[in-house]
Amino acid sequence: MYKILMVCHGNICRSPMAEFVLRDMLKKRGIEGIEVASAATSTEEIGNGVHRGTREVLHRLGIDCSFKRARQMTTADYAKYDLLLGADSRNYINMNRIAGSDPDGKIRRLMDFTTRPRDISDPWYTGDFDATYADVKEGCEALIEYLYEQGIIS
Repeated sequence: MYKILMVCHGNICRSPMAEFVLRDMLKKRGIEGIEVASAATSTEEIGNGVHRGTREVLHRLGIDCSFKRARQMTTADYAKYDLLLGADSRNYINMNRIAGSDPDGKIRRLMDFTTRPRDISDPWYTGDFDATYADVKEGCEALIEYLYEQGIIS
């Protein structure tokens, strides 16, 4: 089982969107053997559900996220997951801090897999959850292509 952890600041907007969008893409393509979860770098939202704006985007896609509760990334997550993917550069820095370092090169940004590496638009500040979804969709599609190229999925 290949394991991927999506990470953002609070685990209520971008990382749960990426978690559920990637799960949905994998399911629709009949791809098995990939576990996807999400977490936060902060403690601010621990235990809270997914933000209303992310829930609305996922609902339009027919994806249920009602059971998701925010949790913080832990040092143990570094050993558990094969890839830990931050939503932005700040997350990347904080993920490395939480993990203690990244000797295996497992910590990256989701958008680093695209042809236009960048941070995922943060709807907490922009209010534009559709722009965030466009980034997440592009990142997840590029990630799936990477997983094929690496022979992780076939």
